[in-house]
Amino acid sequence: MNTSITIDVPAALVASHGKPGNASGRAWLAALPALVADTLERWELRVDGPAGNGMAGLVLPVTRADGTPAALKLQPKSEESAGTPLGLRTWNGDGAVRLLDHDPGSGAMLLERLDASRPLSSVADDRAATRILAEVLARLVAIPAPEGLRRLSDIAAAMLEQVPQAVPMLRDPAERRLVRSCASAVADLLGEPGDRLLHWDLHYDNILAGEREPWLAIDPEPLAGDPGFDLLPALDNRWDEVVAGGDVPGAVLQRFDLLTEALGLDRRRATGWTLGRVLQNALWDVEDGKTALEPAQVAIATTLMSRRS
Repeated sequence: MNTSITIDVPAALVASHGKPGNASGRAWLAALPALVADTLERWELRVDGPAGNGMAGLVLPVTRADGTPAALKLQPKSEESAGTPLGLRTWNGDGAVRLLDHDPGSGAMLLERLDASRPLSSVADDRAATRILAEVLARLVAIPAPEGLRRLSDIAAAMLEQVPQAVPMLRDPAERRLVRSCASAVADLLGEPGDRLLHWDLHYDNILAGEREPWLAIDPEPLAGDPGFDLLPALDNRWDEVVAGGDVPGAVLQRFDLLTEALGLDRRRATGWTLGRVLQNALWDVEDGKTALEPAQVAIATTLMSRRS
């Protein structure tokens, strides 16, 4: 094993996984240098740029033995990311970064090289950026989900079970009512969870410019379900700019209408599953000890429910 390789792990990644209470994260960080060296040697890769990172993983620009540029991604295994290789193989480069190799043991993925310096968030015109995201998402959810992925039906049912214990943790009675309304919307759709291949986290920074295609999605957490459950990350992009614009409901509805039109979705159904995504985020916040919802989530849910009524 080549142990002479020195990798500067980004500080944000150390902060994310190196907290005192995160024993598994700290163990992964400690094992990372050896894992990098072993993977580079086994796949005959040469590092040709500084390390980068996403929310959870290390990304190294590399060159394969045949001279092909690629990106090596390493991150701790998790329930959310377990289906990523299967999802990427199923898309096979159609709207998403192409998977070149995968090691099930370590979770290492060798990916097509995209331009990390040009995320979709670099497009200044928000309507143009939303349209690009919608076009990418429409391609992704056009594919039926393969067997073996987590299913929205199971996730939605589990969320509804958590609501009675979570709601009292919120301080604001209005927010408690909002969460119950979101849960009601999910309950109405529980028998129709959908079967499309979802990305689950498609926002501006998870779409990068490429050479093979102008824009491609990265970092999916694949899920089988209804495309309406995939809209929320696109609705709260650049939220500070939305608020500064002075018409939050108008901006939310403009984005929502553009997305649902591009994907050919029924808007009432898409509203229900978007409220389901707000419910999921609310439950995660409560689980993290928070007693109030994120303002963007409240504004989006309130806007969509106002149109729904």
